[in-house]
Amino acid sequence: MTTRVIKNIGELTTNDPTVGTGATGRLHDAAMVIDDAHVLWVGPNAQAPAADEMIDAQESAVIPGFVDSHTHLVFAGERSGEFEARMSGTPYDGGGISNTVASTRAASSDELRRSTEKRLRELRGGGATTVEIKSGYALNVEGESRLIDIANEFSDEVTFLGAHVVPEEYARDREGYVDLVRGSMLATCAPKSKWADVFCDQGAFDVDESRAILTAAKSAGLQLRVHGNQLGTTGGVALAVAMDAASVDHCTFLSDDDVDQLCASQTVATLLPGADFSTRADYSSARRLRDRGAIVALATDCNPGTSYVTSMPFVLAIAVRDMRMDFDDALWSATRGGAAALRRDDVGHLGVGARADVVILDAPRAVHLAYRPGTSIVRRVIVAEGNWSSASWSSRAHGTIDDA
Repeated sequence: MTTRVIKNIGELTTNDPTVGTGATGRLHDAAMVIDDAHVLWVGPNAQAPAADEMIDAQESAVIPGFVDSHTHLVFAGERSGEFEARMSGTPYDGGGISNTVASTRAASSDELRRSTEKRLRELRGGGATTVEIKSGYALNVEGESRLIDIANEFSDEVTFLGAHVVPEEYARDREGYVDLVRGSMLATCAPKSKWADVFCDQGAFDVDESRAILTAAKSAGLQLRVHGNQLGTTGGVALAVAMDAASVDHCTFLSDDDVDQLCASQTVATLLPGADFSTRADYSSARRLRDRGAIVALATDCNPGTSYVTSMPFVLAIAVRDMRMDFDDALWSATRGGAAALRRDDVGHLGVGARADVVILDAPRAVHLAYRPGTSIVRRVIVAEGNWSSASWSSRAHGTIDDA
């Protein structure tokens, strides 16, 4: 197994407080040693042990790979008209999710595979090394199964989201669709999924419908996630906490009781500022959650309708500027917070034993990720062996992407 020493790191963010200072575990003039899968050593540059290969960080900043814990990457078509109308304030009904469902059902598996890989390349080029992928754009048994098969080619964090919305063919039979999701659709998709999710909000599924689907998914051996409180205080947070869901995502509208419940639980509040940005919605209460002790994650919510975002650095920039998060809190939430939302302790940090997911920046400090929005400052992305399902990835124009 090949070992590599990364030397001359100007600023190293480990997210391991036992290694460096503060919650970010920060070191200066640092080095680290990795093998094909794990971090072996972290410490002062002058004390770096020998290794088979040496990478010179050239006094740049190094951070853990981003953990994007909420994406909808497998889809066909686009909804730019919807976005354009929303920005201009013009009434528009392009079909929303139903439009994407129709395009996705009509697309070939090869088309879906190629478009998913393209989005993943963009995410990975921006430093994302662990990415969750949901289904949810077929909304029938065969189609959801196909989307999950494709998602499994690219990620080990695959989520069954048959409960995205009620499809048009079941518009007059909501109960029938809920029964389908928690019945034959779940039976087909559960063996190929790690997670189950439900959109518990206005216009999607109510608390009782969501509880029925999540209960069936839990009985089928899946871990739980919830889309909740994006459009109102509609009970998604309380349901997620009561069912010990790993995360409740969006959290745009939160009552004091919602915040109290999150703070008293291990359910992560995953905030999706790209969706708020793209819909001109109010931003989630990041400072309120962090100040009161809730676990917060940041993710892209990459989807064709409300957050066509494939850049975790862009998400960080919004979180710092518009959600008023301290940069270090935002960086932690986009790395170790995302790992908590996936209930993983092997990613999102660079302590000894962590997966060797390393991002070398073309900047002296990590804060340049928010300080220089829209600029690609990721020089190199190293991904631990086994932490990305697809084996064939190539270099990008601004740096290299390789496997440890």
